[in-house]
Amino acid sequence: MGVKGLQYFMDRCCPEACVTVNLREMARQQQASATAPHTSNPTLVVDGMACLRHWYSCKDWACGGQWREYLDILKRWVEAFTSAGIRLVFFFDGVVEEQKRQEWVKRRRRVNGEISKIFCHIKEHGDQPGRELFCLPSGLATFTPFALRSLGQEVFCSVREADYEIASYARQHGCMGILGEDSDFIIYDSAPYLSVAKLRINSLTTVMYDRQRLCQTIGLAVTQLPLLACLLGNDVVSEEKMRDVRNNAMAAYRKNSPAPHYGAPQGQVVLAVSQLVSSLWSTEDEEAELVPQSLNLSTPRRELLKKGVCLYTLPGQKRPELCEISSLPSAFEKYVSPEILKACREKHVAAEGFMVYTVLCVGVTECSNTLEDEEDTELVPQALVYKPCRQLIYGLLLLLGHNGRIEDPPAIREWFVFPGNPLKEPDIVHPLPVSLPCDQPSLDLLWLSTGPDVAALRLTAFLTIFGCPEFSELHGVIEDFLLAALCLVTYLVLQVQTLSLEDVDSYLSQAVCLRLKSSQELQQIELPLFSSRAVQLGSLYVRGLSHLLGANCASGCPLPSAALMPWHSFDGRLFHSKYLLAHSGTEKTELLDHDSSSLSLFLQLREKLTETCNKRGRVLQSRPNAPQSRPKTTIQTGYRDRHSGWAPSDGTCWRKREETTGGHWRGRGRREREEETEARRGPWARGGHSEGGRHFHSFYPDDHDRGNQNTRRPPKPRGRAYNNRGKYQLAPRWPQPPAPGT
Repeated sequence: MGVKGLQYFMDRCCPEACVTVNLREMARQQQASATAPHTSNPTLVVDGMACLRHWYSCKDWACGGQWREYLDILKRWVEAFTSAGIRLVFFFDGVVEEQKRQEWVKRRRRVNGEISKIFCHIKEHGDQPGRELFCLPSGLATFTPFALRSLGQEVFCSVREADYEIASYARQHGCMGILGEDSDFIIYDSAPYLSVAKLRINSLTTVMYDRQRLCQTIGLAVTQLPLLACLLGNDVVSEEKMRDVRNNAMAAYRKNSPAPHYGAPQGQVVLAVSQLVSSLWSTEDEEAELVPQSLNLSTPRRELLKKGVCLYTLPGQKRPELCEISSLPSAFEKYVSPEILKACREKHVAAEGFMVYTVLCVGVTECSNTLEDEEDTELVPQALVYKPCRQLIYGLLLLLGHNGRIEDPPAIREWFVFPGNPLKEPDIVHPLPVSLPCDQPSLDLLWLSTGPDVAALRLTAFLTIFGCPEFSELHGVIEDFLLAALCLVTYLVLQVQTLSLEDVDSYLSQAVCLRLKSSQELQQIELPLFSSRAVQLGSLYVRGLSHLLGANCASGCPLPSAALMPWHSFDGRLFHSKYLLAHSGTEKTELLDHDSSSLSLFLQLREKLTETCNKRGRVLQSRPNAPQSRPKTTIQTGYRDRHSGWAPSDGTCWRKREETTGGHWRGRGRREREEETEARRGPWARGGHSEGGRHFHSFYPDDHDRGNQNTRRPPKPRGRAYNNRGKYQLAPRWPQPPAPGT
């Protein structure tokens, strides 16, 4: 993002515009100034999207995300500012404007190439690539606003270009600065632009790019910067569109300056175009124009430049009527009431919703890159896996209450990145109706009404989208995040025919075990190697959580949004370890960390899942991926002995596992079999809450269980370590998955 070459120019060729500042001192000075409002602390506006790569400093990123560790990082980052008396206001992209779609597509294609290199490395070396191939975990941009809100921060989601809303907010509220990494912020006539890339969080120092000093260096007024940005190239006016203008400017610059001061080509281009822009205005009439007539351009290119310049014009700045921007109309006003549209926009702006606003008000949804192996055709891309549930979400939003009688049925344009999609145009996706047990169901009823019947209807709508309405009997019996995890894994089993029993065990065991683990314990998990398939399954799960979030918003929020956050039901490193163990034939007691309550809960959740899938004709099969060779280390929870590898924490010797047969370990002890049998009888069979003729037990972990974590016996050996699966027998390439419940 930003202006082509301008960031480089300021960093390398214009040191006088790069001023090191202390944010504490800046805040103190603003607080002491006569013009600053004294009712609140000095405010720093943060471009959240630009900060993601700096915030996510966790060691592991390919497994699907270290979400609890990431939450801790965000908490410390926020506290560094609040302890200095600085108020933070965060903005995140809420829409991709159509004039920037091609730039968005170009970036997505570039990232696809980087993801291909990541999987090549994992399959060749069996480990995570270095930071040079770093890729943000899937869903990070979706869930970070919710994480910041959980920390008590003020968060906004944009209804148009986020850069514009950030600059506008900072100007209108007299903020001390904009923290980001986008040279567009020096073009906007707004608050000072502060670099997040050069931020030192311990000392709260960074670099401020001084707008006035830049203008002095290049010989322009601040009001001329927007035209400079468009001629250099930005997200609206592509670099190619104005190449001839820059070439002519460079020729004139070199002719008039035989020995240019700025030797680097990037520096010469910025200075040459600046001289051109400076020469264009000679009269007051020309100063009133967005693009002076003296710049000889065809009408289409002139209009494109005008459009680009207008996008830098903030509210209250004097510009021609051309720059007046109307509010975004709803794409589907005739299908929903004004009250729904109002509530939809409010939730979106407050970063309390997901997916719903772009469907109802823009008619578009998009999803960025996901860690998916383009050479692996065994696993269906996540965009196709979740397409049936998206169609039902669209149907719930647009068709509910119409009884299927719509003369002009709506369609949603989807921009989803996945292997094989050239992104030349959006996919046109039609909504599917959702059948609810209600005489006159409507979106207004789901969203705006109250009462126990409506609450039950919301939950039914949510679960129906994922093909498991019978799970409503578990609401209030198990924790909400476990209900969400069970719903998601069941949906995946119904949609992805290549998922095995071992995959299900991996998903469910990590969700159950995560409840009892601290962030520090999760960071200490050792992995002998990375499996490319486990990497894909981790990303598939996290993308599923975002669809749960969208369905929850569309259904009127039957579950609290917090229950759908990944830090409650997923940790990439823990999942990867469970995947390797499950596919190595590890006993269930060991897979569940030798915790009897976790084992009971796991077995009952798995029983509910298999029962639901069997009713729909989906029978899970055991298909362990046997290890090819033994790597140097194995997965354990003891300490690492520097001479012999892993050792148990009490110093005793771990017995060696026997070989496997058919994916199951020999040498299984009688006590382990008895533990699993007793757990399988489980709390649902032993009694507890009664509903619908069946008995249920509440699975909320109690203080007694948590208190005994440190007194458990040392873990047993994890069994044989897992190696890369090598070459696969490839299934036919990605048939369309069935609709939920079929």
